[in-house]
Amino acid sequence: MSASTNSYKPNKLALFTAMTAALVITSGCQSLKTASTTNQPTTTVQGQNAVQPQKLESFNITGKIGVTVPAKDNTGAQGGSAFYAWGQENDRFAIELIGALGIGKTNIEYNGQTATLVSEKTGTLTADDPETLLMKATGWQAPISQMPYWISGRPAPSDSAPQLDARNRLVSSVNGDWRASFTYNGADKLPNKITAVQPQGNKVVMTINH
Repeated sequence: MSASTNSYKPNKLALFTAMTAALVITSGCQSLKTASTTNQPTTTVQGQNAVQPQKLESFNITGKIGVTVPAKDNTGAQGGSAFYAWGQENDRFAIELIGALGIGKTNIEYNGQTATLVSEKTGTLTADDPETLLMKATGWQAPISQMPYWISGRPAPSDSAPQLDARNRLVSSVNGDWRASFTYNGADKLPNKITAVQPQGNKVVMTINH
């Protein structure tokens, strides 16, 4: 990775402005495909019920993401990493990646119905959901549709077995065969690190600057 990549500092304001200009936000936005309109997950910690709201929150974050996948030829795990800037507006988002997992600078957008990825190596790719798109472009797996909820410190509607700590903060959650764990700085209410793993050996580690 070059020195310019290491010193990259995503401009959150510029990304958010570009995202809102590119994505037409309407009141009839379709929710993420993994979201459910019923059965709000409820967890109990020290006798208190914590009901998680369904609506996605808007945010602008930066950080670094690392992905590890099991090698197919038994030579050990393989992986890559990237710096990112992520702008979220309801169920729509735009992500800019630098040093993007072997395919160079990459932009990913999701408008609530279709995901689009653009990079110099792949050109423009589209898919119905971000996970399929990332797999098509890089061969990596990551629970992107759940991340907006997890970044906000709460389980996705399709999660099971969420666990909270004594401060009522999400510390672990399960989505399909993904198991996510959350790390916090001191008394912060939002996680600064998310680690998601699958039994097959896939792993995603995401650091977050809120």
